[in-house]
Amino acid sequence: MARVEAEIEHHRWMAGLPCDPTLLEPSSNDAMASPPPLPTEKVAAPAAPPAPSLTLGEAYEQYLSDPTQAWSPRTREAYETSRRLAVSVIGEDVPIHTLARAHCRDYIDVLRFMPRNAAKRFPQLTARQAADRARTRGDTDLISAANANTCLANLSSFLNWAVNEELLGRNPMRGLRLPDDTAKKDKRFPFSPEQLRAIFDAPLYRGCLDGERGYAKPGYERPRNARFWVPLIGLHTGMRLNEICQLDVADVRLVDGIRCLAITENSVAGSTDKNLKTGASERLIPIHRNLIDCGLLAFVEKQRRNGRTKLFEEIDPGTKGIRAVAFSKWFTQFLRSCGAYQARTCFHSFRHNFRDELRSARIEHDVAMALGGWTSGSGKRGASENYGNGHRIAVLEEAVSKLAFSDIDISHLALHAR
Repeated sequence: MARVEAEIEHHRWMAGLPCDPTLLEPSSNDAMASPPPLPTEKVAAPAAPPAPSLTLGEAYEQYLSDPTQAWSPRTREAYETSRRLAVSVIGEDVPIHTLARAHCRDYIDVLRFMPRNAAKRFPQLTARQAADRARTRGDTDLISAANANTCLANLSSFLNWAVNEELLGRNPMRGLRLPDDTAKKDKRFPFSPEQLRAIFDAPLYRGCLDGERGYAKPGYERPRNARFWVPLIGLHTGMRLNEICQLDVADVRLVDGIRCLAITENSVAGSTDKNLKTGASERLIPIHRNLIDCGLLAFVEKQRRNGRTKLFEEIDPGTKGIRAVAFSKWFTQFLRSCGAYQARTCFHSFRHNFRDELRSARIEHDVAMALGGWTSGSGKRGASENYGNGHRIAVLEEAVSKLAFSDIDISHLALHAR
């Protein structure tokens, strides 16, 4: 009987059930001489307190100071402008991890009614107040959809960075933009033949009082300064305004016996005073015969002898280092003074004229793209452009020599005509 009780208690012990240890019979076959320890409940370690979330303002500051962002000064300034606007509207102290679609849609709603130059026109108002004022009064002098979408794209880039930095679960700006009713091809027009004739028959090119305040009044002065050269170069090269304004004297080069303009970010001063729009912008453009006949090479040599670094040092770079800003304002005044001003035309219209000249001369598409520094639209060259060393300068020179610019007669600007 005792043995049976012992076996029963033994089985209870093996099963981990309560048993009477005094009834257990020691056995040499037992794997253990004592009951197994009672199961213990696992106690979770205390959770670490959650890290405090960065605010929108703090996260944006980290983004702008991130050393891995290879931005040009101009791009950095654009992102800083977008930061100020977004932080003003959404709220600097909003925790970044709480940013939601509703915040982004509210931001878009403010941008829809944002007046142009609001900070200068309404310095006493916040961005939201300025937009509310415009909405209430029915103002139409608002920022364009394109500019608003640039602000949205810059905010989205920041939020993508925040997601990668694990500050945010997902980008709530994804896919949001304002509709742009202006067709892309209608945003800027080339100058008409009548406008081109008005420009290059203006007193500045026929004879004016002086090259400064008297540029719009007939006279006997024939100044050969930036105001004279920049429009001519724009028409004959298709260069963007800032590409021309930031040229160094050393950017006028002799390559394989051909005089060229080198569009590059490399500065003789070794500073960051030059920037290009895209990677495709860096290029060589052979100088058109019209520019040589007008005396461009003689002007370059004069600047070189005078120890100039910049080809057009009189152009003010301003506080942001972008020389095109001041010149663009002057050029708009010039267009009005000579009767060439029309809606949707500006200095960039010369670039459209240059593209039309390339088409008229039936220049091969890839050669035309190389001369203009154009891309497929993504801001990057196509995959095929990554192969080879590009077009030989002789091929580019042959293309440029075919451009007739028959809509205008600038023979009065040739050196022998003076």
